[in-house]
Amino acid sequence: MPEVALSGQSKLKAARVLCVGAGGLGSPVALYLAAAGIGTLGIVDFDVVDSTNLQRQIIHSTADVHRPKVESAAEKLRGINPFITVLTFDTQLSSDNALEIISDFDIVVDGSDNFATRYLVNDACVLTGKPYVYASVYRFEGQASVFATAGGPCYRCLYPEPPPPGMVPSCAEGGVLGVLPGLLGVIQATEAIKLVLGAGDTLAGRLLLVDALSMRFSELKLSRSSDCPVCGDHPTVHELIDYQEFCGVRGEERDNGLAVPEIGPVELKRLLDGGEELFLLDVREPHEREIVHIGGHFIPLGDLPERVHELDSAREIVAYCKSGVRSARAVEFLRSAGFRRVRNLTGGINSWAERVDSSLPRY
Repeated sequence: MPEVALSGQSKLKAARVLCVGAGGLGSPVALYLAAAGIGTLGIVDFDVVDSTNLQRQIIHSTADVHRPKVESAAEKLRGINPFITVLTFDTQLSSDNALEIISDFDIVVDGSDNFATRYLVNDACVLTGKPYVYASVYRFEGQASVFATAGGPCYRCLYPEPPPPGMVPSCAEGGVLGVLPGLLGVIQATEAIKLVLGAGDTLAGRLLLVDALSMRFSELKLSRSSDCPVCGDHPTVHELIDYQEFCGVRGEERDNGLAVPEIGPVELKRLLDGGEELFLLDVREPHEREIVHIGGHFIPLGDLPERVHELDSAREIVAYCKSGVRSARAVEFLRSAGFRRVRNLTGGINSWAERVDSSLPRY
């Protein structure tokens, strides 16, 4: 293409792009950047491949289950482009290592699925002067933008404060249409290539909104906030902070200062086998209960305030959901309503299937 030509391909070959995450978004990003001829790709991910990842994390296969994601991803990328340099970081990106890792790259493409990592990547990119290619997905919807460019807004300009813990479920908790991360990941890869080439109009200053259910695209204009603590006129953030604490997810979630009591699946199984009269409370949605359940009373989390009268505060209650997030919120609500003998099943029914009964399906 004349817009790329030999000079553009040389720019791609010389470029160094870091992919944060080798999951739903990171998979198409890395695959297409490798195929485009990006010379050096960095992959940061501390997780291992799970069978539940495969409906959207297309860089991995069933043969890769239990392998480190960076190892699986690197193998596929070298298979597409044997001339690429793949740098793997089998570690969790943190305030301790982010600046060191990011400073060695030209562009950062974020495929993370949590707010703490997004704020971390944003701040590290602003502090190191690296463009930040952002996207997020949830169920049938996604959004994308380019942050931390010269004179442009950053992620904190769009979201000055994180939402309350548990308010926005992750993809694993809330679900996502398998092809949606592919759609948003391709957009991210496109933006990264345009940044390398210096061609076209990037999403800097624009937030692209995608509704896959109606297949509609819209956008919002974004401006740099002069009051932004990171990129504003008088920044107050000059070094990386504790982003888990900033997002309110350090340790146990709290409500009115009360820690959420928890019980692990193995301990719960031991108590049930021992004859303990525990009241199990399933707070998932009806379609989830059709897939799998471990018994107990069924009240979706959204219905709990209206149906709390169905519960006996004198009984020992253990709430469970898919991964432990919604049930933690249920426990918080019940404790605020005066229930004291209530605990959350750590890791939810998926953890039960993994550690207690492997015959149960995971979803």
